[in-house]
Amino acid sequence: MSKEKSSRIPHLSFKELQIKIEDFKNKRDDLNQKTKDYINRIQEIESEIMDLLKSARDDYKPKRDHWNKKVKQLKNKKIEYKNLLDNLIKEKKNHQNKSGVGKIPKQFTSIKQLEHKIDNLERLIETENLEINEENEIVDKIRDLERKKQEFIMAKQNTGIYKIERKIEIVKINLNKIYEQLNKWSRKSQKYHLKMLELYEKANELKENKKKIEEELIKNKKAADRFHNQYIEVVNQKKKRNKSRSPYKPRKKPKTVRRSKISNENQQKLEKIKEAKLATALEKQKAGKKLNLFEARLILEQLDK
Repeated sequence: MSKEKSSRIPHLSFKELQIKIEDFKNKRDDLNQKTKDYINRIQEIESEIMDLLKSARDDYKPKRDHWNKKVKQLKNKKIEYKNLLDNLIKEKKNHQNKSGVGKIPKQFTSIKQLEHKIDNLERLIETENLEINEENEIVDKIRDLERKKQEFIMAKQNTGIYKIERKIEIVKINLNKIYEQLNKWSRKSQKYHLKMLELYEKANELKENKKKIEEELIKNKKAADRFHNQYIEVVNQKKKRNKSRSPYKPRKKPKTVRRSKISNENQQKLEKIKEAKLATALEKQKAGKKLNLFEARLILEQLDK
């Protein structure tokens, strides 16, 4: 409290001092209550943050890691099958070069091409209005292609190409399944990863909110301390004013003078003890420590004066 304000307080009347005491006390208590509210809100936010982080850590992260692990394993499997496919294709080319499959007309390099050509000719017979001789020519072509198809099959079977192609088809089927699973598992991993990030983002927002409340708490606590100090100073001023008053001393009989003197001395000792206890109680109250019944009563007695 400033010296200017302290110097004005002694000129106040007892009634004005009591009004100041009540005013500072009420303002201090209101601010102390706000301090408690701020602390409670901070504790609530800390609990929310802990829950969010726990959920991210215990619920979503294990699921994300599980699917990430499966995706990684499947990617390794994909590499394995792609290498196998490359090797089979090379092996097929080597067999073709050694086996003379090249004797089959160059325009047909696979059974599927021959079958596709046959299907087109058969569709032509079904859909077109052909002359008998035209239709017979197409039938002859189909018969010739069927023969070439069988020759092609026999040539491949004799040279081992057929078995290689079957393996290639199986590997391709498996690769397609792997790609499908990769997409499916990657989506699951991404889903849990995004949920985990969402919780972390909410936790960070709460941390920012907590930081702002903590700043308000510090400002509020400083204001509460300021009013508390003013309250203590005015209480002390009132006490000094009470002590400065000349107490009424009635005339006493000579035989009781010594007894009264001893009683006054004892009273002064008790007052000093109470003052010391009161000071301790006020310090504990200021520090937010728990008061015992005697200490609380001392403070209440001072407020009632």
